[in-house]
Amino acid sequence: QVQLVESGGGLVQAGGSLRLSCAASGRTVSRYAMGWFRQAPGKEREFVAAIDYTGDMTYYSGSLKGRFTISRDNAKNTVDLRMNSLKSEDTAVYYCGATLLWLRVGVNHYDYWGQGTQVTVSS
Repeated sequence: QVQLVESGGGLVQAGGSLRLSCAASGRTVSRYAMGWFRQAPGKEREFVAAIDYTGDMTYYSGSLKGRFTISRDNAKNTVDLRMNSLKSEDTAVYYCGATLLWLRVGVNHYDYWGQGTQVTVSS
């Protein structure tokens, strides 16, 4: 079992930055690839970024690459998402997920999820 807890969401003005963090616990959590997803009201959950279990490989949704950066610290069992130049369309609940597979961008390929953290970008 892997438990995931997201934090760091909040209200930010357009153009601002936020750093989300996902704290993972459970046996062998460092062997999991991790992903960030987001879900806006009335929309499906969509892929944002993923990082492999070593932290050496990352992958981003094409529309977000350059503004968002995913990283992990296996010593602390955390995965961060740094978000810059935020736009109103980035408003969503952000979730982190864990999967033993690489590279996966589909929601169905992730085995564990956190409860989500709300990000609201005001224009």
